[in-house]
Amino acid sequence: MAVVGAATWADTPDLRPIVHAVPVLDDFDDVLKRAQVGSAEAFTSLYEDLVRPVAAYLRGRGVHEVEDVTSEVFLAVFTGIAGFVGEQAQFRSWVFTIAHRRIVDTWRKGSRTPPQVPYEPEDDGRTANSAESDALESLGEERVHELLSDLTDDQREVLVLRIVGDLTVEQVSDVVGKKPGAVKALQRRGLATVRRLMVKEGVPL
Repeated sequence: MAVVGAATWADTPDLRPIVHAVPVLDDFDDVLKRAQVGSAEAFTSLYEDLVRPVAAYLRGRGVHEVEDVTSEVFLAVFTGIAGFVGEQAQFRSWVFTIAHRRIVDTWRKGSRTPPQVPYEPEDDGRTANSAESDALESLGEERVHELLSDLTDDQREVLVLRIVGDLTVEQVSDVVGKKPGAVKALQRRGLATVRRLMVKEGVPL
């Protein structure tokens, strides 16, 4: 599995150092077809490929009952998979779109602003640390929590989808319903805020 190497912040307009290649199921088309006709084994393969990043996304967006909502997401995937048409990257985007909708539903039911929760490293499926993630880790969980809380809600969602979800700008655009240019702007501003705060902490990048 290929991994994009780390670079410096000066070279990161498109998140090259913190977005790593998404694992690719060599037989995705076959697995999808079998899942669409009711193969439990095939659906389990798709589930295991995405359950951890989806759970991390939900947790990062302030969902308390992560396991319950994750189950709801994959129940929706299971019931709708027969009608899905597309490749693996599109499937991943579709699953995260469902997760995004469940988050919105959760907020509406609670009628409140989502709380911020700590980052959980064990839910991050990336295969290598970046310079930025190493720097964040050196700050400690509490300070990372504070850094994330300094971002706007939209900035935080874009960065979580890009970093934890490993989605492209175009995929994030589909998930959150914003144009790619707006996603890039949110990404750029969010990273600028994090970088400024980390530099202030004296953390080497």
